[in-house]
Amino acid sequence: ASSSTTATTSASPSASTSTSSASTSTSSPASTALTTTSATPTTTTTTTTPSPTPTVTTTPTPTPTTTPLPPRTIRSAQKRLNDLGCSAGVVDGVAGTRTKAAIIKFQAANALAQTGTMTTATWRKLEATRKVRCDRRPVPAYSGSGKRIVVSRTQNYVWLVRSDGTVRWQGGIIDNPSVWSSGTYRTGSVCGRPAHVRYNSDYSGTLRLDHFTRLRTNLCGVGFHRIPVRKSNGAQIHADWLLGTNLQASHGCMRVSARTASEIWDFTQSAVTVVVKP
Repeated sequence: ASSSTTATTSASPSASTSTSSASTSTSSPASTALTTTSATPTTTTTTTTPSPTPTVTTTPTPTPTTTPLPPRTIRSAQKRLNDLGCSAGVVDGVAGTRTKAAIIKFQAANALAQTGTMTTATWRKLEATRKVRCDRRPVPAYSGSGKRIVVSRTQNYVWLVRSDGTVRWQGGIIDNPSVWSSGTYRTGSVCGRPAHVRYNSDYSGTLRLDHFTRLRTNLCGVGFHRIPVRKSNGAQIHADWLLGTNLQASHGCMRVSARTASEIWDFTQSAVTVVVKP
């Protein structure tokens, strides 16, 4: 209805104009002739020739190919990795997840890119006379002095260092650097929570965190503990051989083996400095 009303209203001025023009045309023939002459338009036609579209030839990027290692070579690598404490598991010539984890641990210990594959640099180091074992590594430089715990997030590894500089214990970890920053901390109670909890629980209440040793960070619930155990069946949520790799991530705590958790618990009965390196 609104659209119809608008159409009727706009038609009225048009009719009025038409009447006025007719009246002018009758009273002044000269005006009519002038109007007729000036109304003749001059039309100029311009023809534009479109530019041709350039042809672009795209060369496809070749897809890189990876040649799998023969079983004999994989078995050789697995044996060498086991001899170096990297826990590659059964020497079966199959490059599964456990072999990948062992390679990552070896690469981390020897400052190589942690690809989990037998790169040329990894092979050379594996066959070299001098190389670092996965289970016995030197304490990182510039990690303080005196009794302390040293963590390397690059290596996914922890050392318990006595006051005389000797190493009491060491082992792999799994943590999550995105939750809290590297730096120097202390063990102890925080947020009114105890420094040690023999059988702690996660937030869901379904997992048990054995031998929990708390770190005094800006978070209340961060610490070292054994790999979480399911309360329903007592099984760990992942295997020990994943420790020391980047194949898993925690919710913020540092997961360690049952033995390492027990060693940290005993080592920190009084507050200890913890140096966490990137």
